[in-house]
Amino acid sequence: MNISAPFIRRPVGTILLTIGVALAGIAAFFQLPVAPLPRVDIPTVMVQASLPGASPSTMASTVASPLERRLGTIAGVTEMTSRSSLGSTQVVLQFDLNRNIDGAARDVQAAIAAARADLPSTLKTNPTYRKMNPADAPILILALTSPTRTPEQIYDAVSNIVQQKLLQVNGVGNVELGGAALPGVRIEINPMQLARAGIGLEDVRTALQSASANRPRGVLEGIDISKGGLSWQIFSNAAALKAADFAPMVIAWRNGAPVRLSDIARVVDGPEELHTMGLFNGKKSVPIIITRQPDANIVQTVDALRAQVPGLQALLPADIKLNIATDRTITIRSSLHEVEIALLVSTLLVVIVVSVFLQSWRATMIPAAAVIVSLLGTLGVMYMSGFLLDNLSLMALTVATGFVVDDAIVVVENIARHVEEGMPPFTAALRGAREVGFTVLSISLSLVAVFVPLIFMGGVMGRLMREFALTMTAAVGISLIASLTVTPMLASRALAAPGVEKDNALFRTSRRFFDGLHARYARRLDWALNHRGPVLLLLLGAVILNVFLIVVAPKGLLPQQDTGAMTGGLRVDQSMSFAATSDKVTQAANIIRADPAVATLVAFTGGGRAGSGFMFVNLKPRGERPPINDVIARLRPKLARVRGVSVFLNPVQDLQAGGRQTSATYQYVLHAESAQMLREAGEKLVKALKAQPQAITDVDIDQQDAGASAFVTVDRNRAASLGITMNTIDQTLYDAFGQRQVASIYQGLNQYHVVMEADPTYSGKPEALGNLYLPVGGTLSSSTTATNANASLGNNAARGSAVSATATTQIPLSTVAAWSNASTAASVSHTDGEPSATISFNLPPGLSLGQAAQTIAATQASLALPAGVHGDFGGTAKVFQQSTSSMPLLIVAAIVTIYIVLGILYESAIHPLTVLSTLPSAGVGAIFALIVTGGQFDIIALIGVVLLIGIVRRTRS
Repeated sequence: MNISAPFIRRPVGTILLTIGVALAGIAAFFQLPVAPLPRVDIPTVMVQASLPGASPSTMASTVASPLERRLGTIAGVTEMTSRSSLGSTQVVLQFDLNRNIDGAARDVQAAIAAARADLPSTLKTNPTYRKMNPADAPILILALTSPTRTPEQIYDAVSNIVQQKLLQVNGVGNVELGGAALPGVRIEINPMQLARAGIGLEDVRTALQSASANRPRGVLEGIDISKGGLSWQIFSNAAALKAADFAPMVIAWRNGAPVRLSDIARVVDGPEELHTMGLFNGKKSVPIIITRQPDANIVQTVDALRAQVPGLQALLPADIKLNIATDRTITIRSSLHEVEIALLVSTLLVVIVVSVFLQSWRATMIPAAAVIVSLLGTLGVMYMSGFLLDNLSLMALTVATGFVVDDAIVVVENIARHVEEGMPPFTAALRGAREVGFTVLSISLSLVAVFVPLIFMGGVMGRLMREFALTMTAAVGISLIASLTVTPMLASRALAAPGVEKDNALFRTSRRFFDGLHARYARRLDWALNHRGPVLLLLLGAVILNVFLIVVAPKGLLPQQDTGAMTGGLRVDQSMSFAATSDKVTQAANIIRADPAVATLVAFTGGGRAGSGFMFVNLKPRGERPPINDVIARLRPKLARVRGVSVFLNPVQDLQAGGRQTSATYQYVLHAESAQMLREAGEKLVKALKAQPQAITDVDIDQQDAGASAFVTVDRNRAASLGITMNTIDQTLYDAFGQRQVASIYQGLNQYHVVMEADPTYSGKPEALGNLYLPVGGTLSSSTTATNANASLGNNAARGSAVSATATTQIPLSTVAAWSNASTAASVSHTDGEPSATISFNLPPGLSLGQAAQTIAATQASLALPAGVHGDFGGTAKVFQQSTSSMPLLIVAAIVTIYIVLGILYESAIHPLTVLSTLPSAGVGAIFALIVTGGQFDIIALIGVVLLIGIVRRTRS
């Protein structure tokens, strides 16, 4: 049976079919989604809850723990981490790779609803969730600036327009506005004047809630139809909207005269949150940080976002400018463009090399056509399979050019041999294609067998390798079809009889060179056949040397990328005020912005990221600057001169595993039975690692236990004798120092808040507690509950008098309590429900992740930490450990698979061993070259080894 015969006899149909495949591939190329890597995102959902004024330990015990108990029961959760800081808790859940993120999000929503009964009653709003990974670098950052407006005014003008429009874009996981907050009304109470008037803080809170009432008032219905039958909606000026409305408000009557709010407090229009700041290229701004959903295509999402920018700018006031500060897709597009050029160059080089060997332009054009059709057909298969046009799939196409040409060459050479013997080209094509059909099939099947283990590999590494392996398999398969159809058909028409095609100097020179090379090879082969013993010993030595080199070779996950973008994490002293923190962030930002390699810089601190600062840096194009690691190296000593802050700069990578936000790229997570044990172990390990800068750099730990606190010790017996409950004390402290949002203001399209606190003059240091007064006689429990003016307040409604008619006896807090300074946790972290601390680190130049992992393991072992302390790698380092353990098995599986396939094809158990016997020597050369050039044995190197197995198989066929 001759499969090729129908195609040789029907050239027009074969050519048209070939053109159809090529056109389909061209169309697919322009439709394929673009991305840096295959879809390897781990389904991740982030849950957030806020309770302004609550300490980190309170947030951890009352908010994080109840949520963790419910969320931990969801099926498919592989990792659950939480971080509680002042007033906020963030829980990040990562799911199995096969879990649908929408289904996971529904389960998270149900768990949040179930946990609501266990959460504090003072939690005004339910926890919210987003389908996003907070550890991912933003895909796009916009910056809002204005020469005439403050950041708060910009925030108010755009929050309802920009944020909602951007969140509606498909693929967007979260849109965070930083650097400012919504405007509101701030009530800064003078506690001394309040005490002299005999008014409690809860009375003031009740009055404020009543003043911002937004109740329905009804409708007047006209019943006399003859007079029009009109209806009138009822409105009033009852609700206060601005500071000027609140200031004259009467909160009490004393001696027949009103006591107004302005008498005991400073009432101003100001931001809801004072502790927030944003910078864009050194100027105050409102940065918009946009992150994607884990399953979203980054390029498509950014394209959709950028398409929204002109429309958004048109909706904004004329004096607010919307700037694109950071776009991660710029370097992605440029790197893919470079790979596409490499693909074209490799195809051209293949054609040139083939022409040199075949020494015939006619014969060269036939394999060249097969290569082009095979690559274009592979693009069509990629489109139908839902693949992406990424670095790995393009690398597969580039590598495939060297493989797909082999099948066509085998067919062409055999047909050309018959033509040279005098057979007509048409007859030679029929006979030659029939003779080598099985050979071509065996070559292709044995090569596909190499990629079978990659196709069925699991985990993140499997997701990375699968698309590469399937793309290579598709290219080889289409090449097989082309070699048995269009190649013999073209050979039957294009090959010329001997002497028809003129010889030239290039062909004569190459012929003499290859004849000499063949003679030298024959002599070496004769020697090897006459010295079989030494050759077999060399083979055994090569096998042993392979094992040794694989063990000692530096290990890694992926080569570090120069994406032209950096993230910067700032760690300040845990007791540092927000004003001091803002100053340090500004100093660091100015140093980085002054570097000639920096194009744009966005920095912000405060808000939901209180306690630290964050920066996103875009570098100039690669041709205008040194490598990114050199830029970081020259910035480090400059940033180290800023006292009181540590700055960690990290190159943005396309593959980011894990859900922890850390200062450096890689993480090592410590677990312990108690917080005290964890703190001591973390301090020891970090100190020991910092002493080894030659092996590991930028060592940091997210354990923050050195925050300053004022610890209030209440004499419960004394308080009870005066009729003062613990609830009274807690509510009074919260009213004074918690920036408490006591009421809502409904206006236009936005909702604002009334924030009540003690005047900053009386709240700047622990001694300010002496200025705080408590109502005597159980005022809170006995007074009438204020009319709930805002339904959203729920259990947060005040229990005081909206207008106090009689003075309440007030006593200083010091009468029933004493206070002292102490250290406390500035943040509390959990992993899978138990206390944890994450140590983050970077790699020095020339060192691999495997070497750093060995350093950490050896250091921890030398410290002899308590038995209750244990650690494991997290994020990218964890994926690396999993891949390291599977790499040797993958290589063995590829060799075994190809042995089985060859055994089946040759019906022999010995011949496959003969073919594979040359693999050890090739492996020695590959791994030795990797070590000598300073490379690491990572996923890319593993792909190279697998391809090497395929190359050895094809050259021995």
